[in-house]
Amino acid sequence: MPPDKPERPRDELGRPLPAGSHNRLAVDALDGLSAAEANALALTHFDAGRYFLAHEAWEAAWIESKGTVSEALFKGLAQLGAGYTHAARGNADGMRALLARALDTIREAPGPAWGLDLLRLRSLVERDLDRVWNLGADAPLLPVDPWQLPRS
Repeated sequence: MPPDKPERPRDELGRPLPAGSHNRLAVDALDGLSAAEANALALTHFDAGRYFLAHEAWEAAWIESKGTVSEALFKGLAQLGAGYTHAARGNADGMRALLARALDTIREAPGPAWGLDLLRLRSLVERDLDRVWNLGADAPLLPVDPWQLPRS
């Protein structure tokens, strides 16, 4: 298993800060977690609106599930977390690109849903993408009514 990413100072939205800056985000220690443990952590982070931390945890689950039927789902979920991270940072182009990739990847995932209602999840993400395509330049990218991941 690859080692954890090196510690680097980050702001509240996960953006890297210059070396020597005060770290404003506690990133979970993901080294040694199983895919199930990393996924559980990601679900908690996503539901709390901590999208960067959800992305990081799903990325760890993806790495742990390489070569299994769950690999594609965790890759798509990591892209989902990255897409909403871009939204939180105000990057509409990044949000649209990552969420579109996440939808494609999750749609094609052959493995188990890990307790998620994937049809409802895709519907929520598609709704957010449709809303963002129709927004003016100054409108918020994150949903006005944040939603939690739908469980099956």
